[in-house]
Amino acid sequence: MGDTGGLRERKKAETYRRLSETAVNLFLEHGFERVTVADVAAAAGVSKPTLFRYFPAKEDLVLHRLADHEGEAGVVVAGRPPECSPLAALRRHFLAGLGRRDPVTGLNDDPGVLAFHALLYGTPSLVARLHTHQERDEAALAEALTPVGSEVGAGVGERLAAGQIVAVRRVLAQENWRLIAAGGRADDLAEEATRVAEAAFDQLCQGLPRLA
Repeated sequence: MGDTGGLRERKKAETYRRLSETAVNLFLEHGFERVTVADVAAAAGVSKPTLFRYFPAKEDLVLHRLADHEGEAGVVVAGRPPECSPLAALRRHFLAGLGRRDPVTGLNDDPGVLAFHALLYGTPSLVARLHTHQERDEAALAEALTPVGSEVGAGVGERLAAGQIVAVRRVLAQENWRLIAAGGRADDLAEEATRVAEAAFDQLCQGLPRLA
């Protein structure tokens, strides 16, 4: 017997990717509000019920591009070496993202990435959906910050810390994207983006010394 389970999961992941890419391309060309779910289904060669089995909401077709990053901060904290503090691990991870021009850091001037960000931040219903995505990130990070053996799970302290950390990462990314959308080049902005990120994490360390 072959790896039927693995093959099934790969095919499912490919279907998610194909449907999302089809939808995003249509949204970029015609506008999010002007493209219907039926339009996406027809372009992808599937029925509307099939599309809804994969993506319950139209907005999810766009946010799927961020799926690989959902819960990322929590994963970074949970997987850090024992000698590395949570904030040190998150700082290192964000700076590495800047270095490789990861779109999630905002420091990426690829035209396709810029167009996607303009679609995302320029569509109110997508911005609202993005907030839900960020709330899940906060919850996952709060759990990762919770001391091992805690019987009550993440408390208000962990949730407050997670909210601050996620907010800092979001503001840094949005500022980078804003500068690039105004005509800046990623390579020209990289040094300043790194300086600003270092300063932001220094502030987090001062405000959250237990995690530094």
